[in-house]
Amino acid sequence: MQLTNEIMYQASVDKDTDFEGVFWMGVKTTGIFCRPTCRARKPKPENVEFFHSAHEALNNGYRPCKVCKPLENPDKTPAGIIGLLQELTNDPSVRIADRDLSARGLEPVAVRRWFRKHQGMTFQAFQRMLKLNSAFKKLQQGSTVMDSAYESGFASLSGFSEGFRNVFGNSPAGAKQQKIIDLKRIETPVGTMYAAAVPEGICLLEFGDRSSLESTIISIAKQLNAKVMIANNPHFELLERELTEYFNGQKQVFTVPLFPVGTEFQKKVWEVLRQIPYGETWTYSRQADFLGDVKKVRAVANANGFNRISIVIPCHRVIGSNGALTGYGGGVWRKQKLLELERNAKSNL
Repeated sequence: MQLTNEIMYQASVDKDTDFEGVFWMGVKTTGIFCRPTCRARKPKPENVEFFHSAHEALNNGYRPCKVCKPLENPDKTPAGIIGLLQELTNDPSVRIADRDLSARGLEPVAVRRWFRKHQGMTFQAFQRMLKLNSAFKKLQQGSTVMDSAYESGFASLSGFSEGFRNVFGNSPAGAKQQKIIDLKRIETPVGTMYAAAVPEGICLLEFGDRSSLESTIISIAKQLNAKVMIANNPHFELLERELTEYFNGQKQVFTVPLFPVGTEFQKKVWEVLRQIPYGETWTYSRQADFLGDVKKVRAVANANGFNRISIVIPCHRVIGSNGALTGYGGGVWRKQKLLELERNAKSNL
C-alpha cells in the first residue's frame, strides 16, 4: 500500500494526527507548507504538493506556516522541562516547589499541565514517584528503611511508609520481594514512545498513541509480577543513544540488552526478526522458513503482532507475500517511514 497524494490530502482535510511526522503539505498559491493537522483552511487538491520532510519543503522554496509551525515538534519536551527531568534524574531527593519553578522562569501552571498530559500525573506526584523508586532500589541493595527514606528526600518515616504502601501494597520491609519495571517517555522522529526496563534489559518500546499501550504495560507487569513506576533505568541511556544514532542513519544493529516478555515460541520468532538485515524486508513465509517450519506462517505473523519492543526488534521489516506493507501496530505509515529511512541510509553508505 502506497502513501498516495489522495490519501495525504484526505488526511490533511481530516487533520489526522496519525500522519504527524509522515508528510508535510506545500500550498502552491501561498508558498507556505503545513503539517497534516494544520487548522488553516485547506486549499484545493490541485494547489498542493507533498513532501516527506520539512527540509524537503524548505528546499523547494516553501516557508513554514505560522499557524501550525511545521518546523516544531508538537510533542517535543520544552527545554525547561528537560532541565527539570535531568535534575530529578540526577538526584531524586531534590524537592522542587512552585516558587522554585518560578525562580527558574517556569510557569507552575504550565508545568503541571505538561506533566498531566505527558506523564499522567501532577509534577509533585511525579517527584514522589521518583523518590519512591530511588528508596525502593536502596532497600533492595541492603540499605535500612530509615537511610533509604531520608537519602531519597522523604521528610518523615511515616510519610515514606504510607507512600510506599499506597504504591506497592505492602510495607518497606517487604521491598526485597517486590519487582519493579521502570517506565520512561522517549521522543523520536516518528512520534512519542514509551520504554520499560527491568535489570535484565528493555522489555517494552511502544508508540505512545497506540490504544493498547496501557493494557500492554499492565499485561507485562502481571507476567513479571511487578509494579510499574516512572523512573530512570541504566538501560534507558543506551537505548536513547542508539535510537538517536538509528534515526540519524548511523546505527544498523542495536546492542542495548533486551528482556522480551512472551512465550518461548514468540521469543524464537522475535529472535528471527533480529536476523533480518538492516534495509531489507522479508515475507512472513521466509521468516517461518528461517524458523524451520514454513507451515507456521500464520503463527509467525501472530507472534510478530505481539512484539512489544518496536524498532529494536524490527517487525517493520516483514511484508506480505505480494509486497504490501501489511499491518503494523505503530501504523502502516510509520512502517513505510522506517523502511525508507533504512533504505536511504544504506544507499548513502
